[in-house]
Amino acid sequence: MTPRTRERAPREVSLLAWATWPLVLAACTLGLLRFREGLNEAQVALSYLLIVQLGAARHGRALGLTLAALAFVAFDVLFLPPYGTLMVTKSVDWMVLGAFLVTCVVTAHLFERSRAEAAEARRRTAELDRLSMLGAATLNAPRAEDALSAIASVIHASLDLAWCAIWAAPAGAAAEELVLVTRDGRSESAAAFVSLVQRVAESGHAIGVRSDIGRTLVEDARAHTLFDSVQPMLGVVALPLQAPEQTVGVLLIARGSGLALDTAHVRMLDVLSYYAALGVERVGLAARAEHADALREAARVKDAVLASVSHDLRTPLTTIKALAHEMAATGDERAMVIEEEADRLNRFVADLLDLSRLSAGVPLSPEPNEAEDLIGAALQRIGAPVGGGRVTVRLDSTEMLLLGRFDFGQTLRALVNLLENALKYSPADSAVELGAGRQGQWLEFRVADRGPGVPVEARDLIFEPFYRPARAMPDVGGAGLGLSIARAIAHGQEGELVFEARVGGGAVFVLRVPFVDAAALGE
Repeated sequence: MTPRTRERAPREVSLLAWATWPLVLAACTLGLLRFREGLNEAQVALSYLLIVQLGAARHGRALGLTLAALAFVAFDVLFLPPYGTLMVTKSVDWMVLGAFLVTCVVTAHLFERSRAEAAEARRRTAELDRLSMLGAATLNAPRAEDALSAIASVIHASLDLAWCAIWAAPAGAAAEELVLVTRDGRSESAAAFVSLVQRVAESGHAIGVRSDIGRTLVEDARAHTLFDSVQPMLGVVALPLQAPEQTVGVLLIARGSGLALDTAHVRMLDVLSYYAALGVERVGLAARAEHADALREAARVKDAVLASVSHDLRTPLTTIKALAHEMAATGDERAMVIEEEADRLNRFVADLLDLSRLSAGVPLSPEPNEAEDLIGAALQRIGAPVGGGRVTVRLDSTEMLLLGRFDFGQTLRALVNLLENALKYSPADSAVELGAGRQGQWLEFRVADRGPGVPVEARDLIFEPFYRPARAMPDVGGAGLGLSIARAIAHGQEGELVFEARVGGGAVFVLRVPFVDAAALGE
């Protein structure tokens, strides 16, 4: 039985009612006939009107109008002279009959309207009960998949479906069946409709499969229009599940006898479809959250391993360097190579330790410092004096004093890392440009080179530990930790490190720290 049939069934008047109420009217007539001589027209009319009202209130307008017609004839023939005929001799009797008939018709209509409003109220109450049940089931479900199964079960039960399936169909990805609810646990499957699901996900339109003409597809941008047009002939309907600004999945519903849904059920399906869309989004968010948790745990374990290994490497490196120093005293030329490689490995270990500390959130000590002092210290650290040719310096001439709030030692290390990277990747005949200036709330240090640049797909990855672009020069050395350490230092003092592609080729790395106004600092 379809939802529409179930809704109409209570309004049907049984044969027993059609037989009983005319008998009640006849019994009332016989009772009134015994006292006909002592009754006036108003008393007869009120007696008949009471029966018409009771019948209409109990069984609807059709029975009420039938009783009104029978009562009208009985009133005229039996209680208005001349008795036994339909003739009326007094004009006032015509008025009584007319008023009686109009009152009966209006009463039957009002009772029918009241019955319809009561039925609508009951239907809306049931709909709200189902939606509240759905909301409670969704909120109480511990897992996103359980919540989606509860939504599918409510849709299946509310619309009396053969089966109901919910698919996830993210943009640019293959559709995936998340849940399937069937009648009485039958093994029916929606797997045969994968292409239909994909088409609905791409177009965002509702598509129905007509069962009367083979498997003809009917498509419409709005589900309401689709159901209004050919709904008795639709065996399967695929509806897009719309989240804000995108289609996240597809709802498949099917019934062997055809999907005949009235406006109220289509409206309820819209609401349930929105719940289903939220359920699909919740499943996706839960999967991404689990993935993020796994990544965080992996990063935590990695940092712990790096810190432990780096710390344990310090002792053997010190021993190796001491032995190399003793070998150098005996004139062994290999001692210098060993010592250089030990120093290189020691720097790598130090970088690992520093990266682990910065990742763990070791606090920095930012305070007002001059940009010129930082640049001078950085050039001294890399052994490139100003005007030496490999590094050119340009300071913002519009500011009398360039001040920033940063940790001098750590920021010096970040800037040195950027300069060393730029020198490694730049051709020998090109200069690295180092500039400093104010940009709004930031004090910026810009390091620009004419190296090979960074591919578009790698511009976010270059800040990850140990990452080196595929197009990197093979002889630059290093372990790929410099940019990671520099960004961690920038973020640790409320700054940032960003990459910009350089016009004409090359790369620009911009280190930003909070700018400090000299006048405000003096006050």
